[in-house]
Amino acid sequence: MSRSRKIFLFAAALFVAFLAFTIYDISRRTTFPGSKKAKKEAPADTIQGRSSSKSATQQP
Repeated sequence: MSRSRKIFLFAAALFVAFLAFTIYDISRRTTFPGSKKAKKEAPADTIQGRSSSKSATQQP
């Protein structure tokens, strides 16, 4: 095997290792959107109560 072929294979192996590490790192930091739990919605009267209480406290 020629020297230039060895250098190419070494560089290719480093590149593949770098890509593999990057993919692993990104996948560790993110979550699949389908695995997230759905947020519970607040009851309608709670939302209305908050808005009316804010306006009542802001009035002098």
